[in-house]
Amino acid sequence: MVAGRIGAGDSYGGFRARLVETLRDKGIADLRVLHAVASVPRHRFVPDSVRHRAYEDSALPIAAGQTISQPYVQARSLELLRLGQNDRVLEVGAGSGYQTALLAELASTVLAVERIPELAKAARAALEDVGVRNATVVVGDGTLGWRAYAPFDGIVVAAASPMIPQPLLEQLAPGGRLVIPLGDEEQQVLTLIEERNGEFRQTTISDVRFVPLLGQFGFNPGSTGGG
Repeated sequence: MVAGRIGAGDSYGGFRARLVETLRDKGIADLRVLHAVASVPRHRFVPDSVRHRAYEDSALPIAAGQTISQPYVQARSLELLRLGQNDRVLEVGAGSGYQTALLAELASTVLAVERIPELAKAARAALEDVGVRNATVVVGDGTLGWRAYAPFDGIVVAAASPMIPQPLLEQLAPGGRLVIPLGDEEQQVLTLIEERNGEFRQTTISDVRFVPLLGQFGFNPGSTGGG
């Protein structure tokens, strides 16, 4: 899905291998997801000040008051999507671009929407730097999705929403899957929505903690957080 093995040639391979073992021990079983984690250099997507912590299984601060999510939560979200190599994916909240790169390892085409221009610019630079060629980061309101590129086989939302944005449901392909944290700004539940013959089946997965999803179908953009 990318130009060569994007994690090749650096000195962090052993750290990635240990992170993969941590994720495996926590129950991540999808070999394609684990391989993506083993391949993508997370240290290239975090600020220099926290680069030494890049392969901890923890969320880390990035620019604009945002965070790069915990690897386990990202891996679990990607596992729930069950992506095929020919799938088209929408990511809402590109943030650092790290999860975008993971998605690019798993799917054919990735469209990532980021609300904060500063983050979108940095994510594009990092993705280009590590050789990702099948992902595009655009600036916009992710709660609206990106109808021009729909339908999507998978949609992953990297911020917490008080409800499932209706445009995202409308942009799911038949048999598609949507993973989103649902709840208030303090407590959320990772939730899987599956399209089945024009209906949507909803399954709660686990308690999580994300920044709020800001936009027309999320939290009020006048509040803090998001992206």
